[in-house]
Amino acid sequence: MLTLTYTFNFLDRQILGILKEPIKRDLGLSDTELGLMGGLAFAMLYSTVAVPVAWAADRMRRTWIITVALTLWSGFTMLCGAATGFWSLFLARLGVGFGEAGGVAPAYSLVGDYFPPAQRARALAAYSFGIPLGSALGTLFGGLMAAYIDWRFAFVAVGAAGVLLAPLFKWVVKDPVRGAFDSVGHATEKPAAPRFADVVRTVLPKPTFWLLAFGAASSSICGYGVAFWLPSFFMRSLQLTLAQTSLFYGSLQLLGGMAGIWLGGALSDRLGATNRRAYALVPAVCYLVGLPFFLAAMNSTSLVVAWLLFVVPIGLNLAWLGPVVNAVQHLAPANMRSTTSALFLLVNNLLGLAVGLWVFGFVSDLLAPRYGAESMRYAIYYGLSFYLLAATLLYFASRRLPADWVEGGGSVLRAPLSRLLAGC
Repeated sequence: MLTLTYTFNFLDRQILGILKEPIKRDLGLSDTELGLMGGLAFAMLYSTVAVPVAWAADRMRRTWIITVALTLWSGFTMLCGAATGFWSLFLARLGVGFGEAGGVAPAYSLVGDYFPPAQRARALAAYSFGIPLGSALGTLFGGLMAAYIDWRFAFVAVGAAGVLLAPLFKWVVKDPVRGAFDSVGHATEKPAAPRFADVVRTVLPKPTFWLLAFGAASSSICGYGVAFWLPSFFMRSLQLTLAQTSLFYGSLQLLGGMAGIWLGGALSDRLGATNRRAYALVPAVCYLVGLPFFLAAMNSTSLVVAWLLFVVPIGLNLAWLGPVVNAVQHLAPANMRSTTSALFLLVNNLLGLAVGLWVFGFVSDLLAPRYGAESMRYAIYYGLSFYLLAATLLYFASRRLPADWVEGGGSVLRAPLSRLLAGC
């Protein structure tokens, strides 16, 4: 149920990527405006509201928070279908981000309490299957509905499905004991709820937190940006129709994404049992391996060869989800996991979503006078450099991770202000 809910999270989040070409035509928008719509409009509230919501999730029923969040973001997705211009669609997307702020961090915490430490990277990878599933379904069904019915109908249909799922989620999913599988500390039904300042003092002074957060954010700038703009590249540079793009890209996201996410989680749990550094090193290596495949795929003249090449980096570039999120979870005690995850997601999403989606559209508009319809191809070329930065930051994170790792319940660290500022 958590994975299904995350599927709807990403379906509603990413559906704009496949629908933006007909929306651009009907509403008369530029690539820069579309980038702001997909990135800044969503990320403004999604990233910031997630922190107080996660703090509440460390003190309240996490299942209720996710249920209300699912209802809200699905309802605002339906409102996207009623947009008449830039600002009405911008505000509706703002609402989608506000709702989704309560979806991910509490779910990370639930997964951490459902599975023992040795299985958490794989469990978080399985939860993260919602990303390729949601992205693929959004691309496939959203694109086909837009091609054969209307893009407005696509928003209404997927939003309505999420509203219907919400009560079923609350009925099925139970809130487990916090820290029940952790080896340190005593798990109780109502562990002491930490103050927000305690979480800040525990997590932010650790250099590993910042290296993991900025490493994941660098990857997400490219990951979100490429996921949002690749359909435009397929339609503009490869001359695929909307329906053809939906099938071509949807299959890539589904097969490549699920294989890559599981590979990252399984490898990290296997290697991390003896060496904690693996949780950061595995995704760093995956970025470096996937980059040449991506460049080759962008220059292929055969759709079959391009598909076979694209599937490798699309998978490897998502391999970070299980191991990095698991590492972040272990930078703090069990009763701080929701808030710690939200602080991580704040950095990751403000940069990945707000910057990633906008910068590709901005660079494409900037290059359009020189490259015309091929401007998106060159914008993606420039953007791929963020994967090199991500690999570098995660490598340095791997060197500090064992020292900052918290086993199980751990005690709250009350660091002085000077140490907090030094960590920042």
